[in-house]
Amino acid sequence: MNKVVFFVIFMVVGASVTYYYIQPKEKNLGVINPVDLQPEMVDESLLLERKGYGHTIGEFSFQNQNGETITQADVDGKVYVAEYFFTTCGSICPIMNQQMQRVQKVYLREPDVKILSFTVNPETDTVEQMKRYALQHEANDDQWHFLTGTREDLYHLARKSYFVLKPAEAKNLGDAGSDFIHTNNFVLVDRQRRIRGYYDGTSTAGVDSLIYDIGRLLKEE
Repeated sequence: MNKVVFFVIFMVVGASVTYYYIQPKEKNLGVINPVDLQPEMVDESLLLERKGYGHTIGEFSFQNQNGETITQADVDGKVYVAEYFFTTCGSICPIMNQQMQRVQKVYLREPDVKILSFTVNPETDTVEQMKRYALQHEANDDQWHFLTGTREDLYHLARKSYFVLKPAEAKNLGDAGSDFIHTNNFVLVDRQRRIRGYYDGTSTAGVDSLIYDIGRLLKEE
């Protein structure tokens, strides 16, 4: 009888070990570089200079909804989500920022997660306007920053750091000229300033993936 019990236990344990090793392991999130993107998403100067690998987000300095200066130093060592939007947008921005509220709700008590919402229309989106918008979206001032500054600086960062131009499949809103930047993309950035993913900010499923991937990055060494 003891031999039978031992055999059964041996078979169960052996099967469990085999099952563990044959399970497909979840792939790490890749690091996204300019060479991984459609050429129209990347500023031409980066392509000409062949800066295809080792990309990190550049330095920046903007004012948030409280008139505080937010720089790269405020998100160094953090995992964060970036978007470009404008407060008077009546189409995809309300959807995007309802979805961003979901991100904030999940990670509200996580100090290593930040959200940066850059305006594409700084002439209208003053500090005061951004404050009103932040209040409407119940933004936690310590976590979610609505950023404004000069158009030149905002667009430079969009083109050369986040690569949020207007790819063919992205939804674009309000053409204020060929230089107008506005897509539905949320950009996930890791603790080392590297882009780790793009997500459709108008899609519940897309933002579900974003929320999950933020958790994965928080666990990375």
